[in-house]
Formats: sequence, structure tokens, C-alpha cells
Amino acid sequence: MDKFAHRKAQSVITLKDAQGNAMPGRKVQFDLTKHEFLFGTGAFWSAPLADPSTPPEQKAYLEKIWDSWHKLFNYGTLSFYQGRYEPREGETLEVPTMYGAKFLKEHGVTTKGHPLCWHTVAAKWLMGRTPEEVLENQLFRIRREVSAFKGVTDIWDVINEVVIMPIFTAEENAITPLCQKMGRVGLVKAVFDEAKKTNPDATLLLNDFNTSEKYRELIADCLEAGVPISVIGIQSHQHQGFWGMEKLHEVLDRFASFNMPMHFTENTFVSGDLMPPHIVDLNDWQVPEWPTTPEGEERQAKDWLTLADTLFEHPLVEAMTGWDYIDGAWLGAPSGLVRKDGSVKPSWEALNQRINHDWSTHVTLMTDENGQVTLDGFRGEYTLKVDGQQAKLTLKKDQSEVTVQL
Repeated sequence: MDKFAHRKAQSVITLKDAQGNAMPGRKVQFDLTKHEFLFGTGAFWSAPLADPSTPPEQKAYLEKIWDSWHKLFNYGTLSFYQGRYEPREGETLEVPTMYGAKFLKEHGVTTKGHPLCWHTVAAKWLMGRTPEEVLENQLFRIRREVSAFKGVTDIWDVINEVVIMPIFTAEENAITPLCQKMGRVGLVKAVFDEAKKTNPDATLLLNDFNTSEKYRELIADCLEAGVPISVIGIQSHQHQGFWGMEKLHEVLDRFASFNMPMHFTENTFVSGDLMPPHIVDLNDWQVPEWPTTPEGEERQAKDWLTLADTLFEHPLVEAMTGWDYIDGAWLGAPSGLVRKDGSVKPSWEALNQRINHDWSTHVTLMTDENGQVTLDGFRGEYTLKVDGQQAKLTLKKDQSEVTVQL
């Protein structure tokens, strides 16, 4: 039995020439160029890469990053933390962020904005305002960002880490008091409704690192209240070592109970010393240096393969995002797939083997007397080549026939 059958499709492809005539007896090469499944990482580097004002030396480094990145990934997460995106009220980073978003889109990459509402990296200038004023600002911000990026970025982490939001005490912010006043479900519904109204076709995520029953109960309460959640977002920052298969399956089973799409939105494995087990908040582990090591890199590659194999096999998981692509991006951790100098690590090589070889389709077929072939492969976008000509097609679920005219 093919454990990845749910990732594949079979379709009869009819080839026609420019005059609309069938093309019998032709040799056709089919190559999968973009998976339907979303494989990605954080792509915060895309803004300076595409920004024409970026210094040449920095751009050369980022071009090296892009060169390895786009060989693996079709999905990038963009930075919309309000405290950084809008450091002063009304002064946003829309222009450089749009540079990155459009660059990725032009290269066939799907993008997601993260996050629209969160109590961390929040706007300091919201402090001192009433909850009503803060809510008004958050809804305004959602309308502004979602409408500005509509058609370029249509996937959003609408609100982040709501389970802890009303009891969060690590830093003062204006979002926690708002959540306390409105309640978790009330705030979630308000921001989701605004995002949905602004872009009815957007994919909207609720995202959390808390994978316990508390998150499942929150989701259930939100769905009962009519919150238009498209996808359940699950974080797995595994700086203290791989969760283990028992926990991974337990988490998958808990959220699969909703029979909704799931995205594993933020995944990290370190390739150096593991963070000590007594650390509760990962942000509390601050060390002067956190180098990658050969042993750690082998462990990281093994853990990434285990996670990727498990998620790709699960029928409800539609996306997997490695949080850091470059070492040192968050907490100084060696949690990237490439080292600081841009050289690829064993984890990059391992995922390359899966994405571009084990889980890819490259096949040559011969059309029959009707100019037809049956393509059976992983779902996604394909390039086909025949008689020196080239065309594109998408292999989709439940699409039994496709006609391609050259």
C-alpha cells in the first residue's frame, strides 16, 4: 500500500497542437516543478533581497541564500509583527515587505503573513490606550495589511498564541489587556471576522505553540462561535530535542479530531547543544555563543526527516515550515538548514532528497493514437516537454482529464 497515495493523482492528459489536432505517438517528458504540499521556512530575508536599496555585499550574500532556498521550498513566511512592521503609528514597512512578497510570488513561491495580532513584538505606542482603542487599531491594521497584500499574500496567521495571551506576564503590552476584556474567543472572532471580510478568499490560521487540550478546547469554542478558521496552526520549536513519536502522534491525533487542514507552522531542531530541559520559556535561554557541531548536524538531519516523513504521510497536514533557514536567526540558535556562511547542512541535503527525489515525479510517456497519456504522480505544477515545445499543467485531486494545447 502506498502511504503517500493521498498526495498523488492520476489524470488522462490529452495533447493538442496549435491547430487543435491530437498529437499521437509523441514522447512527452513530465517534471514536477512545484508541490501542492507547502514546504517552507521563514523568509524574512526576502525583503532585503528584493529591495533595490540593499547594499551590494548584503545582496550578494542573500542571493546565495536564495539560490539554495528556492531549490527546496515553495512557501515562505513573511514578517508582519506590528512592533517591527509599524514601529511608529502609521509608518509601516509595507514597501520593503512588498518587495519580498512580490519577488517570491514572481518565482512561484506561496507566501504567508505572520502575525496580524500578537501580544509579543507588539506596538509599544499602543500602551496606555483603552481596550476599545486597541481593538479599533487591530481591526484597522488587519484591513490595511490584508487588503494591501491581497493577491500577493493570501495566507495569514491571524492571531498568535491565544492560549497564553490573557495570562501573559513576560512583558507589558496592549494586547493582553484587550484579550482579558474580550475573552479569548471574543478577540479571536473579532480579528478573524475582519480578515475574512477584507479578503473572503484568504486562508486564515489560528496558530499556537500550546499543543495541549487547552488549545483543542479553544479551537472547539471558536468554531462553535462561528470563527472562520481555515487551518489549524501548530508550532513545534524543539530546541530541547525531538518530541518523540508518541508525542508527535498524540498532537496529530488531538487536532485531527476537527477534520480540518493543519499546518505545522514553526518547526525548529538545533544542530548544536540542546537547550537544557529545565528551561520553560525558550526565550530565557541566552548564551554568548551557540555553535553548530558535526554531531548536532547529523542529529538535526535525522529529526527533520522523521518529522517530514510523519507530516507528509498524514492526510490532514498541508504545510510544513522550518522556522529558521539560516543559523542564529532566533535566540542565536543553530536551528537553520544552512550555516551562517550560507553553506548547506546535512538537514538541507536530507530534505532535498525527500522533496526533490523521493517525493517527486519525473517521467517520460508516449501518447497513444488519440494523443493521450495517463500521468500518475505527486500533485502539483508540472512542466511538460514534447517536440521541442514546452507547456505547464497542474495535477490536481479528482481531475480525471486535462487537455493541454501547445
